[in-house]
Amino acid sequence: MTTLLSLLELFAIFFQIGLFTIGGGYAMIPMITDQVVGKGWLTLPQLIDFIAVSESTPGPFAVNIATFVGMETQGIPGAFFATLGVCLPSFLIILLISKFFYDRFVGNFYVQGALSGIRPAVVGLVASAALTVLLSAVFGGAKLSQGLGTVLAGFSLPNFGIMAVIFFISRLKKKMHPIVLIVIAAVLGIALNALLA
Repeated sequence: MTTLLSLLELFAIFFQIGLFTIGGGYAMIPMITDQVVGKGWLTLPQLIDFIAVSESTPGPFAVNIATFVGMETQGIPGAFFATLGVCLPSFLIILLISKFFYDRFVGNFYVQGALSGIRPAVVGLVASAALTVLLSAVFGGAKLSQGLGTVLAGFSLPNFGIMAVIFFISRLKKKMHPIVLIVIAAVLGIALNALLA
């Protein structure tokens, strides 16, 4: 049941995610996983499906994932509050910087130093998100902490095959549009599921 308290909690969680995520939508996946799966709102496979749909639909990834999670957990009001929460921090920060601080921020020694330190952290967050999606998609959601045997037992050859095909196509045809790759992956998934059913 949707209550004002649950909507405010959803807003607060996505506001925090929007405030502390630097480096784009993929860098927020570990925080979303921790909050949403940790609270039992979604299972990890559900979240991975939302990540795939968020990447496949038009619009910014962060907005899409917040909207989908909010809709799933609290309906239309949840979608609104989660989306508002994830967008508001960036909007306010950019508004303040552009209005009052832009000239001082551009060449500031400390700002440049902070950005130099943040860039590698963003790479780590994106790599963590990629590993989470990889383990869910190819190894059935097994965690590395469960041991190598458990991880390997969940291995899905069809999913690995689709991942490998898309990876090699994207490396060979670097200018291929991501939507084309997503469509190819969807067709391969449908074909493999039909063959294995």
